[in-house]
Amino acid sequence: MERLRGGAGKPPASKLSARQCEVLQLICEGHTNSSIAERLHLSPKTVDTHRTQIMRKLDIHDVAGLTRYAMRAGLIA
Repeated sequence: MERLRGGAGKPPASKLSARQCEVLQLICEGHTNSSIAERLHLSPKTVDTHRTQIMRKLDIHDVAGLTRYAMRAGLIA
């Protein structure tokens, strides 16, 4: 299996909390911060914070990169 931008032998998905994985999946499905917030019963600001933390943890800076990562990590089909 291809190694994905992980450090110290850990797969990068293990860097994300369960909620961050959930938010990442919805981002990759094309949902907006507002629709993600509504679906997960969060504020849009909280969703934005999750998005920022995900991008920082994975060192990925755009949605296309997040989508490629999520596909390789098996988070989305």
